[in-house]
Amino acid sequence: MGVPGSPGMGGMQSAPMTPFGAQPQQPPPACQNLMALRDETQKAGQALKAASEKKAPPEEACKLFKVFVAAESKMIKGLEENSQVCGVPADAIKQVKAQHVGVSKMAKQVCDAAAAGPRQSGPSFSEVLGSSPTVPDSNAKRGYGTFDTLSGSQLLR
Repeated sequence: MGVPGSPGMGGMQSAPMTPFGAQPQQPPPACQNLMALRDETQKAGQALKAASEKKAPPEEACKLFKVFVAAESKMIKGLEENSQVCGVPADAIKQVKAQHVGVSKMAKQVCDAAAAGPRQSGPSFSEVLGSSPTVPDSNAKRGYGTFDTLSGSQLLR
C-alpha cells in the first residue's frame, strides 16, 4: 500500500498534509483582510510605543496617533462587517471599540498639545518680581494658646 496522497493511490490528488492528515484550509478572503488590518494596527501601535519610549515631541506623536487611530478604525469596521464570516465574538468588538475611544481621546490631547506649540521658556512671574514663590507658614505660633483674645493674652497683662 502507498501513502495517502501519493501518486499510486488510484486517482487521489497530491496535496500537502497536516500532521493530523487533513488538508490545511485558507481562511476566507474577508478574514485574511482582517488579519492584514490587525497587522497594520499592530505595526502602527509599535511605532507609537517606540516614539513614547524615546519621548518624541508632541508633533511626531500626533502624526503617529493619527496613523494608529485610522488603522484601528479600519480594523473595527472590518470586524463589524465580517464578524459572522470570521467568527469574531461580539465581546471582542466591544473591547476594541472601548479601547479605540480611549486612544482617540489621548490622540486629541496629544494633537492639541502639538497645535499649542512649545511652552514659553521665559522668566516666570516670581523671577520678574525678584521673589521666590513661598506660602506663608500657617503653623507659626502667634500668641500663647487658649487664653488669647483679640487684644492679646489675658495672662500677660
